[in-house]
Amino acid sequence: MSNVKYKMNNMRFRLIVMNFLEFAAWGAYLTSMGAYLANAGLGTDIGNYYAMQGIVSIFMPALMGIVADRWVQAQRLLSFCHLMAAIFMGLSAWVGISALQTDTFVDGRMLFLFYSLSVAFYMPTLGLSYSTAYTALDKVGLDTIKAFPPIRVFGTVGFICAMVFVDLMGYQNTPVQFIVSAVVSLSLAVYALTLPSCPVGRSGAGCSLTEAFGLKAFTLFKDKKMAYFFVFSFMLGVSLQITNGYANPFIQSFGDNPAYMGMFFVKHSNLLVSLSQVSETLCILLIPYFLKRFGIKIVMLIAMLAWVGRFAFFGMGNPGSGVWLFILSCIVYGVAFDFFNVSGSLFVNKETDISMRSSAQGLFILMTNGLGSTLGSLAAKTIINHYVFAEGLTVMEQAAGWQTSWYIFAGYAMVVAIAFAILFPYKHVRED
Repeated sequence: MSNVKYKMNNMRFRLIVMNFLEFAAWGAYLTSMGAYLANAGLGTDIGNYYAMQGIVSIFMPALMGIVADRWVQAQRLLSFCHLMAAIFMGLSAWVGISALQTDTFVDGRMLFLFYSLSVAFYMPTLGLSYSTAYTALDKVGLDTIKAFPPIRVFGTVGFICAMVFVDLMGYQNTPVQFIVSAVVSLSLAVYALTLPSCPVGRSGAGCSLTEAFGLKAFTLFKDKKMAYFFVFSFMLGVSLQITNGYANPFIQSFGDNPAYMGMFFVKHSNLLVSLSQVSETLCILLIPYFLKRFGIKIVMLIAMLAWVGRFAFFGMGNPGSGVWLFILSCIVYGVAFDFFNVSGSLFVNKETDISMRSSAQGLFILMTNGLGSTLGSLAAKTIINHYVFAEGLTVMEQAAGWQTSWYIFAGYAMVVAIAFAILFPYKHVRED
């Protein structure tokens, strides 16, 4: 094997490990936390927890992206952020476990505080890991559009492994899931220090205020195509955290109905939801083909229609005879998530100058996981608390409320898809 080929394969492996750990830290709690909160008597607060991921994403990814572009190498900042995320996630676990040991109610305020601080440091790592990977691939001469998706797929594998581990170990309804996340984040904090160095700019004399603080990424809104891209990224980002927060409580709620009580997927809802991530691993590999053949507009439109199916199939299904609809919802999730998040990141990387690549990725995260996710989580909380968690509702009324909620979310995704198809100004030049 030539030296160049060895370096390429070695870099692929190192980035695979990084992506595995990056998303395993998230997968340990992201889809099961809602079930834990519901069982801890904090069901009406689920939306607040998922909205907090969006709130911190409004400013933290962009801020850390600016720091990475101007002053601190991205891989070192990635390490620091994971270290802080691990510390605060460990403290979140301590609050929950203390309540179990003393047989008292969970201190919701302390749990929310430590959880919020943890995700404030975790969310920037998504953009930082992308920037680190793109820089490393460029250094060894690999095409990011071709090389990154097969690497990124191992992030989803890590997410799945963490979900399955938490489920099979019986942690999905306990705070121990936070310990799992903290251990993985701590591991990546150490590992990130071994990754290739990323370039930083110089903030010398003569720089404008905009350049010095990395705000140049916001000038992308002057480009009509990029402005529409970021606006629709925000609108689609509304859908991102809804099923992460409510899929598990929804599926477990069937356990209150004698017709479904004791069924396998009611007991192991996290395993069912993990099929969504299995679908991701396959869909990521389709991205290079779809992007080159159809372009970002068609790819994102497909993602939007997939979100319609994701929500609608949940509304139509059940853990018994309708379990195939749940499975179908999980299958289309791979398209919904990957064709939006991963393709969007690659599009931003391609359309922006290297001097503001990290801050542009931060801006993308801000619009999706930040503003969009925050609005979506809070809206979902309002809708589900009204239709499902309102006092005095019977089991059957709650079941009907869940169905109504999913259909509302599906309708929103359809409206966004239609508007995007009409308004987004993009003409693709096919690459054969």
